[in-house]
Amino acid sequence: MKSQIQIGEMAVEVVRKNIKNVHLSVHPPIGRVTISAPMHMELDTIRIFAVAKVGWIRQQQALMKSQDRETPREIINRESHYVWGERYLMKVIKSDVAASISLNNKHIIVRVRPAWHEDKKHELLDSWYRVQLAEALPGILQKWEKKIGVQVNGFFVRRMKTKWGSCNPHARTIRLNTDLAKKPRECLEYVVVHELVHLLEPSHNDRFIQLMDHYMPKWQSHRQLLNSLPVRHESWAY
Repeated sequence: MKSQIQIGEMAVEVVRKNIKNVHLSVHPPIGRVTISAPMHMELDTIRIFAVAKVGWIRQQQALMKSQDRETPREIINRESHYVWGERYLMKVIKSDVAASISLNNKHIIVRVRPAWHEDKKHELLDSWYRVQLAEALPGILQKWEKKIGVQVNGFFVRRMKTKWGSCNPHARTIRLNTDLAKKPRECLEYVVVHELVHLLEPSHNDRFIQLMDHYMPKWQSHRQLLNSLPVRHESWAY
């Protein structure tokens, strides 16, 4: 069930769900605000909650507007691409062999069919990043599951337009954005810890922050690094 409240000039979309806690979200690229609330919660109570969070909302909206954007990628020679935070220059080789991507001496070598259009090349690159992330995750998950004392039933790697990751506490699964394979590894570890902690505390309340401080004392610096790096044009913050 959807409704809307107005906080000054700010419109807030309210979605009532079969949940126990209130969840506040600020969505890129323009900072649209939504609140998910329990079915029984009165609209006036939700309004009071939103008013108390106005400062944080404004902060997130400002962050989204100021974050650098990548220039559109064209998949051409000498274009810069990043893998685990390191810069590589692209070299495109057209030949009638199986398409592939490899790294060699700070170059990312992309082999494609001569007739391939740009969309096909982007699909190849996105798929390659997905594989890099999927291969890195099991070891990182095992490390942090042991430290935090939780275990996921599964993880999914996919292109996500507005989030670095998400967690389903009931199914005990997490989803991670393929673009994390472009960022320094400590950014990936931060997002993994963030989602694993949600298995202990689904909301971003004081307990969640205390748990993050306990398991990853430097998490805020990792988050700051992640949110300072250029993102695709869809743009998001975490």
